[in-house]
Amino acid sequence: MASPTSVPGVRPTVAVLDYGSGNVHSAVRAVERAGATVELTDDADTVLNADGLLVPGVGAFSAVMEALAASGGTRWIGRRVAGGRPVLGICVGHQVLFDEGVEHGVRTEGMGEWPGLVEELQADVLPHMGWNTVRPPEDTVLFRGVEDERFYFVHSYGVLRWQFDQSISAMKPPQVTWAHHGTDFVAAVENGPLSATQFHPEKSGDAGLQLLANWLGSL
Repeated sequence: MASPTSVPGVRPTVAVLDYGSGNVHSAVRAVERAGATVELTDDADTVLNADGLLVPGVGAFSAVMEALAASGGTRWIGRRVAGGRPVLGICVGHQVLFDEGVEHGVRTEGMGEWPGLVEELQADVLPHMGWNTVRPPEDTVLFRGVEDERFYFVHSYGVLRWQFDQSISAMKPPQVTWAHHGTDFVAAVENGPLSATQFHPEKSGDAGLQLLANWLGSL
């Protein structure tokens, strides 16, 4: 596994946002194994001052957005991104970064960090559950060394169309990783301080740990 920090003996600090989502303890353990000092927290100062913030998410888009807003999480994520402070979203924590989600005909506004719609996958079998390959871009940081590995997915919804208009931004375009289940969907995005994965790196064995170590190395 690659070293997560260039300073010998120094472990980056990561806050795992505690806003009522499930699956947080496996995420905490995985990030610790990848090389960070981790705190599960809903404290604003800790969230804002950690080297990295991890935002987990399971369940419905609308429920996650409601819980994030109620806890102050959406505001803290926005402040970190605006200040160039790294954030990593996982699963529904990835989905809510887009403009909106549609589940069972109900539209819910997302955080709008990236344009796009989270909708039901066009596949014969749902949920998409299990291991799958991904197609990262050549200049990826997150997938360095694990470009050809498989990652663990559990979801029925995703972003099927990438809608980023580079003509309105002078910044480097986001790096988009794709996967396929019935149709192509966005499996991950790397966009400066803001990264996110549709799959669960904390459930993806050695490949997931390497991806988390790569993220820590970017902090």
